[in-house]
Amino acid sequence: MAEHTADGPPDSDDGQGDTSRPVTIAFIAESAGVSVPTVSKVINGRSGVSADTRARVEELVDRYGYRKPTGAQRNNVVELVFRELEHLWAAEIIRGVERVARRHRVGVMVSEFGLHDSDPLTWDDTVSRRPNCVLSVAQLSETEREQLRAKGIPFVVFDPATELPDDVPFVGATNWSGGRAATRHLTELGHRRIAMIAGPRDQLYCCARLDGYRSAMGAAGLPVDPELVVYAPLTGEDGQRAARSLLALPDRPTAIFTTNDLQALGVYQAAREAGLRIPDDLSVVGFDDLPVVAWIDPPLTTVHQPLTEMAVAATELALTLGRGEAAPQAGLEIATTLTVRASTAPPPEAGRRDH
Repeated sequence: MAEHTADGPPDSDDGQGDTSRPVTIAFIAESAGVSVPTVSKVINGRSGVSADTRARVEELVDRYGYRKPTGAQRNNVVELVFRELEHLWAAEIIRGVERVARRHRVGVMVSEFGLHDSDPLTWDDTVSRRPNCVLSVAQLSETEREQLRAKGIPFVVFDPATELPDDVPFVGATNWSGGRAATRHLTELGHRRIAMIAGPRDQLYCCARLDGYRSAMGAAGLPVDPELVVYAPLTGEDGQRAARSLLALPDRPTAIFTTNDLQALGVYQAAREAGLRIPDDLSVVGFDDLPVVAWIDPPLTTVHQPLTEMAVAATELALTLGRGEAAPQAGLEIATTLTVRASTAPPPEAGRRDH
């Protein structure tokens, strides 16, 4: 059999395998009738594969001469992966990544992949570019993680949306503490009817912020009224719709805490529609501290999520892994802080609320 590399299958006329296909991890997976993550586990010596499947994959790896890529084949580039780039906080993240990349003389490539059901060739393009490391501002699927491992490309997940395996490095924020601080600020002002516009139930950081709200309510001896917790997507329009329903209650809330600043902007719109003044009639607290919220009228009280600092830490971690060095810790959470502005005040007197 002629010598060959992982760039393509061997020249063969014995009918074994599709000689028109390159010898990639996907090719091995298809030939073995298994998934890409399964092949990656075999190649990387990971558990979770049956003996029969492992033997079948190893036989195909030997037959086609697949070679696991090494770090030396990677390019001196950090690839920053977004699912969607239109979010206002993307610029803050890019700023942090660029700051570290300049210091280390590393290039930065920004990619937008869309949702997980998007064209898989987009992700294959990134893998084939073999960046030094990948920083993903989104949850990486198991298949995507295994694709990167199979190519020897280290990765870090930025602000993970769901639970990750223990061996997946990430950088996040103290979302629970932020939610607790925001709600505690409102209880200390004297609010008792405090509503929350929660985010999607399947997003880890949204659940953590909601749990922080519940904790602060409990610490203040206040019950969490189910009708004051409304779930909504993380957009201004959905925040506005959720706020309309809350402000239409017979005993409306005197304060609303939102899962992010965009929802809070929607609350502002709903309050104006209802003829309510912020903060005289309604206090509002957001989460993220986007630059724009310091300039709205009134400026928004919000939980500052240190996006740039998080991006700096995540990039440093990714580059450490890219150099083949051990990370000091697999997961890191950067502290949030409450930024108090003019959108919060003590609750109105009962007589004023009935106007």
